[in-house]
Amino acid sequence: MFKNKFLVFVALIFVISSFSIIKSDNSEEIKWYDWNEGVTKARNEGKIALIDTYTDWCYWCKVMDNKTYSNQAIIELINKNFVPIKFNPELDKKYINGNDTLNGRELLGAISGGKHSGYPTTYFYLTKKNIMYQEAGYIEAEKFETLLKGIIAEHNK
Repeated sequence: MFKNKFLVFVALIFVISSFSIIKSDNSEEIKWYDWNEGVTKARNEGKIALIDTYTDWCYWCKVMDNKTYSNQAIIELINKNFVPIKFNPELDKKYINGNDTLNGRELLGAISGGKHSGYPTTYFYLTKKNIMYQEAGYIEAEKFETLLKGIIAEHNK
């Protein structure tokens, strides 16, 4: 009887300590916006719109989410300097771009200048200069951090 109570007590301590470990994790996350809200927010705040173009079936898009966008240095840079936007052109949605209402494929054509290069592709809309840059493919965290710092410097020139 004592042995069973002891095992229950040990299990209870383990569960409680697990919750306290989870709660003590102060890591940030990226707050993603959709196109319609995010682009307006970026323009209003004079920030860079970071547009993560992805699809649900794209393997490298998932790798980028799990490895690059989960990196704390990347999260801090994005949250401070960018308005992050998730954009899946395959969804059946309507997007506002200036005075136009577009479907996903039309918006993808507009932001890529007709030169879309697969998934994932990250677009950077520098609102202060009204310029769009694009980087195709999966980008590992260290390289992406350098890229983000370069985009920030260009935006603030």
